Amino acid sequence: MSELFRPGDHRAGAVFSDAAFTAAMVAVESAWAGTELTAPDGELDVEAGGNPLIPLVQALRRANPGVEVHTGLTSQDVVDTALVLMLRDAVGRVRTHLADALGALDRLDAAHGHHEVTARTLTQWALPVPLSHRFAAWRTGLREADADLAALTYPVQAGGPVGVLPDRRDLAARLGLSDAPSWHTTRRPVTRAGDALVATTDACGHVARDVLTLSRPEVGELSEGTGGGSSSMPHKANPVLSVLIRSTALVTPPLAATLHAAAADQVDERADGAWHAEWDTLRLLARRTVVATGQTADLLAGLTVHPDRAAANLAAAQRLRGGTP
Repeated sequence: MSELFRPGDHRAGAVFSDAAFTAAMVAVESAWAGTELTAPDGELDVEAGGNPLIPLVQALRRANPGVEVHTGLTSQDVVDTALVLMLRDAVGRVRTHLADALGALDRLDAAHGHHEVTARTLTQWALPVPLSHRFAAWRTGLREADADLAALTYPVQAGGPVGVLPDRRDLAARLGLSDAPSWHTTRRPVTRAGDALVATTDACGHVARDVLTLSRPEVGELSEGTGGGSSSMPHKANPVLSVLIRSTALVTPPLAATLHAAAADQVDERADGAWHAEWDTLRLLARRTVVATGQTADLLAGLTVHPDRAAANLAAAQRLRGGTP
């Protein structure tokens, strides 16, 4: 992928990469054939057939003479099942990052949760709260996102040309997926995953947004452990992780909306474009979420609390209310 367009994308590694997609499709075909297939070398011409499986099957048949490859399946069976395999791997990465983020947040809370700070509502000073109150809001979002991810299921797709293929159990068992009726045009497995991934970036975005607000120099209650530099102002230490996390939280909801639009545009027994719209959309959403959760874990691990500034802001707010600082 490209770090020029998306700084930090390297954190996602091979998640939903072309190589991972090819390997997942080969794994599905191998599980269906009941033998380990030799993967073909070279690039595939995927445009001619409209999906990556058609040229891959041709290459697999050439590389594995005498083996029944793909017999009884249709392209969507293999592509969908491969997407599920990649999604399962991506969610595992995301949940590991969330566990790291929650652990870092617990350590922050233990060290600084007792400090009293000024709550803010509609951007204005409100009433005093312990810092643990704000940490609890972050924790709730991250934990609920993790619960949504944990509840996901990973169904095999094996319906054959028109979705009536009855034999799925062996394929599901060999791939460690759940058995399910064909869902060629019933795309809830995809939209459910999209919703859970966006809930995760929502929770990360909340953390980042608070850090961005509270790390402004005129507030100064929090700061990133290692800020980024500026190309023109060397005195600056920009909250780069928070900025990148926030940018992800702004772009991922439309990706889930695209998945829902595609689900609503299903037609007949196989869709004519709505299915195709999911692949790159799900890839972007999964990679963005892996990156954002990793950045959030690092942000929380390095986050610095400035109790003196928090106390000064609290005193100023109390004076404004007519209280005693």
